[in-house]
Amino acid sequence: MTQPLVPSDVVYPADGFALFSDRSVVALRVNGTLRDLATVVTADDTVEPVTIDSPDGLDILRHSTAHVLAQAVQRIRPQANLGIGPPIADGFYYDFGVDEPFTPEDLKAIKKEMERIVREGQRFMRRVVTEDEARVELAHEPFKLELIGLKGGADAAEGASVEVGGAELTIYDNVTRDGETAWKDLCRGPHVPGTRMIGNGWDLTRVAGAYWRGSEKNPQLQRIYGTAWPTKDELRAYQHRLEEAARRDHRKLGAELDLFSFPDEIGPGLAVFHPKGGIIRYEIEQYMRQRLLAADYEMVNSPHITKSDLFMTSGHLQWYADGMYPPMELDEIVDAEGHVTRQGQEYYLKPMNCPFHNLIFRSRGRSYRELPLRLAEFGTVYRYEKSGTLAGLTRVRGMTQDDAHIYVTADQVRDELTRNLDFVLSVLRDYGLQDFYLELSTKEEGNPKFIGDDALWAEATETLREVAEASGLELVPDPGGAAFYGPKISVQARDAIGRTWQMSTIQLDFNQPERFELEYTGPDGAKHRPVMIHRALFGSIERFFAILLEHYAGAFPVWLSPTQVVAIPVAGEYGDYLDEIVARLRTRGVRAEVDHSDDRMQKKIRTHTTQKVPIQLIAGEQDRSAGTVSFRFRDGTQTNGIPVDEAIDRILTAIAERTLVDTAEDLA
Repeated sequence: MTQPLVPSDVVYPADGFALFSDRSVVALRVNGTLRDLATVVTADDTVEPVTIDSPDGLDILRHSTAHVLAQAVQRIRPQANLGIGPPIADGFYYDFGVDEPFTPEDLKAIKKEMERIVREGQRFMRRVVTEDEARVELAHEPFKLELIGLKGGADAAEGASVEVGGAELTIYDNVTRDGETAWKDLCRGPHVPGTRMIGNGWDLTRVAGAYWRGSEKNPQLQRIYGTAWPTKDELRAYQHRLEEAARRDHRKLGAELDLFSFPDEIGPGLAVFHPKGGIIRYEIEQYMRQRLLAADYEMVNSPHITKSDLFMTSGHLQWYADGMYPPMELDEIVDAEGHVTRQGQEYYLKPMNCPFHNLIFRSRGRSYRELPLRLAEFGTVYRYEKSGTLAGLTRVRGMTQDDAHIYVTADQVRDELTRNLDFVLSVLRDYGLQDFYLELSTKEEGNPKFIGDDALWAEATETLREVAEASGLELVPDPGGAAFYGPKISVQARDAIGRTWQMSTIQLDFNQPERFELEYTGPDGAKHRPVMIHRALFGSIERFFAILLEHYAGAFPVWLSPTQVVAIPVAGEYGDYLDEIVARLRTRGVRAEVDHSDDRMQKKIRTHTTQKVPIQLIAGEQDRSAGTVSFRFRDGTQTNGIPVDEAIDRILTAIAERTLVDTAEDLA
């Protein structure tokens, strides 16, 4: 409902709160801005009730629960200093400056205190204050005073917008039924009307260390994480999803299935792939190369390091230097007496492939007849991610990007964007992902991070929006999430347990062609500037590997499985018979082997089932005599007496069609 409210929808009691016939309403969107229910509206306002189960409503619920957490902590540890407490995906956190880290026993006590605050039915009351007034009231909170000074600028802190991100400074009082202020916090709001609405669908999950404002130069705070949901049942469902996610954790599966590791000798965020992981990675890349070539991409290659001038031209040194490894000074010349006769040149490990592709485009004259020119590379890049942000293969320091850069005329932009969006969705479906929505990342007005002409940004953003909407997929806005050089569409994919992962990105860039002075000769004989499209399908091979590993819980489709077929003889005397069948499979490119170990047959079956081998071939006297084999599958089902030729055909078909084979029905 987006219309002025009428008296039957809302009444205003003496305390000023809006009461709705729909008691799930927790806030209002008044003329496009989120406001508390205490906001007085008029017939001239456009008002939309915000329900507790909507995305905005969930954020408000979680932010309110974070305030209850902070109040409980200060009841138990009055000397604790408050950091920030924003809502996050599926939950919230709050940072505290404390002398001693929180213990598991502390969390139990904090949770009990939170339960008391919820039952007390405190109301969240908003007050507008001046900067001087806020400093007086929060004089004992050094981190809050620092935020007031920064006024929510770009260098404030991640999540700080919930404190000082509005046009005015506000403090929220937690007011008891007797009208006393029990606690207060600097906060932008809005909040639920009162603590009772938080209910019992919440929990505290863990404690972690976090540097104030994300900088290792600042004090380390204690961060308490929690989750909050409208009902206890939704909380339990979320906890069940967490248990399933833990079972699928790619770091755990990577060790159990012997796929990859992170040796200390190499350094944080730098993975090595073992033979089984290496073959999965090979198949992922090889199929992608086939699709690229079929889609008229041209494969290129570029070095891992370059002179600093290249990244000065591209803008990465100005806007991305903190995410790059420090430079190496090379090519210095020293004479026989030890004097430097020529200063060295700074070289950087590359964090991006795009500047190299620009040089390839610029290496000779280009004609409009060559456009669209689609350059693709599996290029390894290096980014100096902070150690606290590293997370297995999903956040690493060395990664291989399936990168492509497409150079088009202005008239070709829309068709090429549509073509690429269709292409990435088709490829992702081939890898087994099916559930998608799109996110449109745009610039934040006034943020100096974003470079280039405003008119070009507006044109690029609108073009991306129209292409995304034409796809028929849900489109979600992501204000401020664009790259520094242009807006982007990102494909968000939901995995087997409903989690969302950012997958492919398609970015429009009017700026790098300008910075590199890229040109092509048009049909009029004049020089023109191409438009550049950045396209990454996986983001990185490492991250995509992790996502697929968790999506399938290690039980890959046959074509991606490191071992596709294991043959198990009922007794040793039938090993030769299975050797002949496996030899035929291997000549057809199937990754197959015979288990000739001394283990009993049942133990062999358990071992290879645990290793998630999709197909086991079993043979005894009856099979050998009849020229057949028996299939056994991951779920324990079995198909007996299949002629060898037919068995081989079924296996080859499953591989060619990229079939997920878990049960007998999947290979019928």
